[in-house]
Amino acid sequence: MDLDTVIIILVGSTLGLILRLIIKKLFHFSYSLIVNVLSSLFLGVFLAFNPTNKNLILFFSVGFLGCLSTFSSFIYQLFKLIQRRKYVSLVIYYIEVLVLTYLFFCLGYLTTFILKN
Repeated sequence: MDLDTVIIILVGSTLGLILRLIIKKLFHFSYSLIVNVLSSLFLGVFLAFNPTNKNLILFFSVGFLGCLSTFSSFIYQLFKLIQRRKYVSLVIYYIEVLVLTYLFFCLGYLTTFILKN
């Protein structure tokens, strides 16, 4: 990996992290769900444009969306629910995140695909 690639990913990551922190400050109660849903929506929109520029793909999908989404926060939320023995809430949260992120990915992709054609 060359220095240009590292810088591109670093800039995207920094911007994704800043947006995630802003969302966390505004929606601290469920920010991990919000950023994961937004990341999925943005990824769907991005992929609908069928990007071919390697630097743009690295900047946006690897850097920006990689830092915006919070897989580790998602896992931590599941862990906290297990510790509290809230197993029904655990299953609901797990399904909610998976279903919502997939639906928003599809929504972003299909809406963009339809609108651009």
